[in-house]
Amino acid sequence: MRFTSIVIFSSILIFSVIANSYGQIADIGLKNNSSKHLGIIGKQAPELDEFKWVDAMGKERDVIRLEKLKGKFIVIYCFQAWCPGCHSRGLPALKKLTTAFGDREDIVFLAIQTVFEGHHANTYKRMVEIQKQYDINIPFGHDAGQNQNNHRSTTMQKYRSGGTPWFIFIDKENQVVFNDFHIDIDKTISYLNQLSHEY
Repeated sequence: MRFTSIVIFSSILIFSVIANSYGQIADIGLKNNSSKHLGIIGKQAPELDEFKWVDAMGKERDVIRLEKLKGKFIVIYCFQAWCPGCHSRGLPALKKLTTAFGDREDIVFLAIQTVFEGHHANTYKRMVEIQKQYDINIPFGHDAGQNQNNHRSTTMQKYRSGGTPWFIFIDKENQVVFNDFHIDIDKTISYLNQLSHEY
């Protein structure tokens, strides 16, 4: 009986610690849109497919693999060129984050144009123009899908994103810890500042 009680107590304690950890990072969202996307939270981050990338200066570069970034905290911003919310909220938020943490070696920022509609407008060329327009000096990728998936972004499908703008946070153990629409920029900056004590 005593052993059973200890096991139950330990399980509750472990669950509480995990729930508290995810609760803190969920707090950075402006509103809770994640209810139908929670299946990816806490799971290993799916690897990115191969698509075209440019480096921080807008020049073509090799594909980026998440497996090579393990041990770092990864922030992925998903957008489309013609998305109003991406320009009014998402890209300005990303700019603030990269300005505040761009020199941190333990945090990696990536932007991916996750095209699922309007391929004529959400082009590779527009992606490069947007990188320059907002002066965001991080790698940008253009994920417009393949023939076999009806030219829909594979990143969007793997991470079950609900559209754009969309933020994905991956911890140093390669687990997805945030996967949702708009973030509260002040809370996010505070959260990322705390990472210096953990990484």
